[in-house]
Amino acid sequence: MGVFFEQTYRVDSRSVDPFDHCRPSALLGLLQEAATDAAVAIHVSREEMVARYNVFWMLARMWYRLDRPLHWDEVVRIRTWHRGGRGAAMYRDFDLFVGDEPVGEAISTWVLADLDTHKLFRLSHAEEFAGTEGGALCKDKLLTKLRPPEGLALAERRPLHYSDTDINGHVNNARYADFTCDAIHLERLLPGHFVSSLQIGYLHECRPEEVLELYTAPADGGWFVRGVGEDGTARFDASLHLSPLP
Repeated sequence: MGVFFEQTYRVDSRSVDPFDHCRPSALLGLLQEAATDAAVAIHVSREEMVARYNVFWMLARMWYRLDRPLHWDEVVRIRTWHRGGRGAAMYRDFDLFVGDEPVGEAISTWVLADLDTHKLFRLSHAEEFAGTEGGALCKDKLLTKLRPPEGLALAERRPLHYSDTDINGHVNNARYADFTCDAIHLERLLPGHFVSSLQIGYLHECRPEEVLELYTAPADGGWFVRGVGEDGTARFDASLHLSPLP
């Protein structure tokens, strides 16, 4: 069947919005927590990879799909596995359950980068991954680069601060979901709907004291958001879709 990791995580009071939906950023946090716990289980945690190879994990793309919103105090069972280490990128898949009810799925792509130079590290150089992939569990979906639609308009300029950062010293991956939701004023769109899918592509890291310009446009029945640094480089792209409440 392949190797997988499974753990339960509770949606706590800090994770929900005014509509009692688990916020996209909070769900990304749960998925990253599961990925971190799975890496620890097969001895490829951040600390172990830094010690052995002077490399650390970087999230390149993340996508999830939900059948329904997750609510306060629900216990989410996350099952996750990776697809094997080829080249410089690794896919990690997820299935989500509440009790025995399947409620969604997710896919992420990760790379290992040198701690000093940020040069990408080929996963085949790390023998720890051998025999730990998900086998028949592995999904077929690939995460391709998001393409911006026509008509992007500036929604806001957002300063970045200490509270946005993580252990690597740059903006935490989950925070980009908050930037996305705020840029499209999700509070105006959610009554009667929920965020049923979200994809984020992480293009260039952001750090405190920078300012992000957030551009938005309708796209493919949802919303597209692009974050651009003051130097004009795109830092992230996101695509978000809403569905009627079941």
